[in-house]
Amino acid sequence: MPESKNKTPEWYVYIILCSDTSLYTGISTDTTRRFEEHRTQKGAKYFRARAPEKIVFIEGGHTRSTASQREAAVKKLSRQEKLSLINAYIPLGS
Repeated sequence: MPESKNKTPEWYVYIILCSDTSLYTGISTDTTRRFEEHRTQKGAKYFRARAPEKIVFIEGGHTRSTASQREAAVKKLSRQEKLSLINAYIPLGS
């Protein structure tokens, strides 16, 4: 949905499960577009050595600044803590 010029876009923090079972964390205003960029190697260099399998976590309601802060916090979590976050995630529309 297009954003009006007076409204700042909503930012999302997302986690992608990769083909090597690693977890990649990022931010975007459009997670579907960003996943496609990662899938076609137009995104992060991280995906040159592994393929993105699926988005397993999306958290909305952020500004650019809060999304960046949350991304940094999630990246500092252990793998087990990230898996707990993913397991507690309830997709929008569920």
